[in-house]
Amino acid sequence: MSIAGPGCAPSATEKELKQFISAHVKTIKPLAEQRNLASWDAAASGKAEDYRKASELTLRIRQVYSKPDAFALLEEWKASDQVHKPLLRRQLDVMYYRYLENQIEPELLKRIVDLGTEIEKNFSTFRGTVEGEKVTDNDIKEILKTQRDSDKRKQAWLASKQVGAVVAEDTIKLVRLRNEAAHTLGFDNYHTLSLTVAEQDVKELDRIFEELYQLTNGPFARLKGDLDRILAAKYDVAVSELMPWHYHDPFFQETPMVYELDLDVYYEDKDVRDLAAEFYGGIGLPVDSILARSDLYEREGKNPHAFCEDMDREGDVRILCNLKNNEYWMEVILHELGHGVYFQYHDRGVPFLLREPTHTFTTEAIAMFFGRLSRNPAWMQQMMDLSDSQRAEIEKVSDRYAQLKQLIFARWAMVMYDFEKQLYANPDQDLNALWWRMVEKYQFVKKPEERDEPDWAAKIHLPLYPCYYHNYLLGELLASQLHDHIMHKVLKLKSARDVGYVGRRKVGLFLRTKVFEPGAVYPWNEMIERATGEPLTPTDFVAEFVNADRR
Repeated sequence: MSIAGPGCAPSATEKELKQFISAHVKTIKPLAEQRNLASWDAAASGKAEDYRKASELTLRIRQVYSKPDAFALLEEWKASDQVHKPLLRRQLDVMYYRYLENQIEPELLKRIVDLGTEIEKNFSTFRGTVEGEKVTDNDIKEILKTQRDSDKRKQAWLASKQVGAVVAEDTIKLVRLRNEAAHTLGFDNYHTLSLTVAEQDVKELDRIFEELYQLTNGPFARLKGDLDRILAAKYDVAVSELMPWHYHDPFFQETPMVYELDLDVYYEDKDVRDLAAEFYGGIGLPVDSILARSDLYEREGKNPHAFCEDMDREGDVRILCNLKNNEYWMEVILHELGHGVYFQYHDRGVPFLLREPTHTFTTEAIAMFFGRLSRNPAWMQQMMDLSDSQRAEIEKVSDRYAQLKQLIFARWAMVMYDFEKQLYANPDQDLNALWWRMVEKYQFVKKPEERDEPDWAAKIHLPLYPCYYHNYLLGELLASQLHDHIMHKVLKLKSARDVGYVGRRKVGLFLRTKVFEPGAVYPWNEMIERATGEPLTPTDFVAEFVNADRR
């Protein structure tokens, strides 16, 4: 890609800015690499000393961005309108927002970082118990997926929430500290500050979420009604007696596999790691170097979740997983490697500060775009050499599963967005009650009688990835937009029936050149419009999933 700006001589301001950027990168780049390595070691080991090291380095980085004299310069340059070269102007914007969110009194900043690290350690090392025995997240998911006894399901669900009581008090303290920092910067709360520095607008997000809430109410009610009848019969309870533990995920954010088809059987004798590597290589985005650096299988003390990390913006990209050979982990590794190829294939000629995804939700979109393939009949047949009859069996319910999955997730994302907005607006309210009001409103799941525990705090994103979850839903919208564009404009196909992307190198080439290589050179909506021909829109997501039962 071409990243050259206009050929005119740089202004005095531009020369000063270039010198500032050069000195800044020289300082921040090694610190970021050290912090990322320390965080990786902490997630892999669970050791307190690794978390302390990561916390210290995180604080040092934030202290760099908290310097008021540097921020004053950035403000001055931004207001001067003397920075004309696009790449310089874009780097100025990126740095300005990063400094803005860190203009916090040093002692307050240290308290925020230290408390966040303590919560992260507790999440990584905590294991719930069922009948006195420790269980992993994978154990809990397996019980909720396979166990028919309602009482045993309830015990597993309760175990999934036990970490909430451990971290809830600290999480509320952290919310208050973040709000205190936001107030000093002139914002009503940290939620508003976070959206501002992420180049997002709360009114626009409210509009998108309200529109999707209204559009999904009817379709979700119909699909969930069907699902509830199946679950009630399976667990020998009345529909009115269904409780949160009768779903197959602790938060009802994943799709119960109920339509007489268990996709796990197709993966149980496969290696999901090898399948993912073969697929990505086949579309011209090889991931062997990513996998060689990665930590893929569960063990005691290791972070039980999954994530991808770009360690140095120079090619050291890694994923952490806890793989099992089932459909859930097939989706996860495709998802995390989606993040991985986004990082891996940034143009190394792009300035360091812009060598990252243009927005967190755009990298989520790529991860979701690929993660969806784990249930795609065409992808499954081509990757696992399934027979036509096996594919036909999958196709009987695959569309229904796809719609159910997206609607379940959209409604869950609404819970997170609305709850978090209200959490930061007033952390002193009855959060336990607020959580269940959100769950009942958006997910149509009943609160257990007399339940008054901090179930909300068991969701790791609330303390550790604040004001982020809405980006997952925006990512789903963009994933559908990219899918529609690739199908019709890149591959020039009329039907999505046989689109599994297997061996389609044009797909990898399009994503690499239009999405990955530019990094953050363009603001997120400009990148999307350059890639697909229009700004972000929910149109393709609605057509693909919300109105799928009308097609």
